[in-house]
Amino acid sequence: MVRRWGRPWVAAGSVVAIVAVGGGTAFWVSGSGSGSGGGKPAASVDDGYPGLPHTTVQVSPGGCGAGWTHPQAGLQVFDVTNTGVGSEEAYVKDATTGAVLGEVENLAPGMSRPMVVRLAAGSYAFLCLPQDVEAVTGPTVKVTGSGSGGPAVLPVTQHDLTPPTLAYQTWVAGQLPGLAAAVDTLRAAVDRGDLAAARGAWLPAHLAYERLGAAYGTFGDLDGSINGTTKGLPGGLTDPGFSGFHRLEYGLWHGQSAAVLKPVAARLAADVASLRKQWASEQMDPLDLGLRAHEIVENTIQLELTARTDYGSGSNLATARANLQGTAEALKLLRPLLVPRMPSLPRIDAAMKAASDELSKLGGVPLAALSTGDRERLNAVFGDLVTELAPVAAVCDVRRTS
Repeated sequence: MVRRWGRPWVAAGSVVAIVAVGGGTAFWVSGSGSGSGGGKPAASVDDGYPGLPHTTVQVSPGGCGAGWTHPQAGLQVFDVTNTGVGSEEAYVKDATTGAVLGEVENLAPGMSRPMVVRLAAGSYAFLCLPQDVEAVTGPTVKVTGSGSGGPAVLPVTQHDLTPPTLAYQTWVAGQLPGLAAAVDTLRAAVDRGDLAAARGAWLPAHLAYERLGAAYGTFGDLDGSINGTTKGLPGGLTDPGFSGFHRLEYGLWHGQSAAVLKPVAARLAADVASLRKQWASEQMDPLDLGLRAHEIVENTIQLELTARTDYGSGSNLATARANLQGTAEALKLLRPLLVPRMPSLPRIDAAMKAASDELSKLGGVPLAALSTGDRERLNAVFGDLVTELAPVAAVCDVRRTS
């Protein structure tokens, strides 16, 4: 599986607001500005939101929230301007609960960017987070008026994410012995020349690895060696860098001999043994669980449901099920954080069940054997699932609070 790592939800230099997605679910989306310190000079802010009321709000250690003197309810724009001497982050938050309604990141001195928020009656304040300096909370502003406010999310801290991350690392450690045993069974079948048995042993071993979805970023180069494809390899199927499960898959389903496949199986077993040994000293990035919950399913759509990773076994639907199981494990551990932050969690659960039920109904047939109607239903349920999961990464993005 080819994977994309990083933090795609909040780009450096972005202005971020919490946007509703059906039923009040909140998530963060990037706005204008690119690169560290992005934005526009304070004197030339481009009004990209015609018809909305604008308020210029200053953010700096000595003037956090200055300028917000005429509060009003409803949809509006804060033109957030950095009047300090260093880079700033700033949130507008509910002064009572601490929930964040909008965010600006990496705002350089003298620069400004718009922040779009919808405020209901209540008390709010700006939280300014200068680089390398303690946070400063601006004055509390009381908003009066009618109407509902925009979605808000309680910030997630590194401390919040540490327990589920450690729990996931422990879970992975418990899965690795089974993975190693399954790979050893596969290697033994290749070694004795029983390629029919090797084909039968390949899928259980491969699925044992595919279930570990949220840990792939921590596996480093071993992930490519264990589960890489021919993508980017100049020699394609014959490239020396093509190894691991998919290299074995290609050989087992394309008539290659046991003599050819023995070194491939041996390297796979050695790589898995190294992974098992190294895992005890690895430390996952706490951001990974939230990111992977969405990315695993996104990659399933892009790679498994298009058969781009099929090298002969026709097992993409089985792999998709293993990917769902990996997503479910991440969501289970994140649930205590998500319950108070994501009203859409029941919809995520329903979408997960719908995708699982669809895979169960289709069975383990190759994608090519599915009818057009089957493919359309499968794509629809997975498309719905990836949409519902999209906010998880943003909600679980670590934000400074002090």
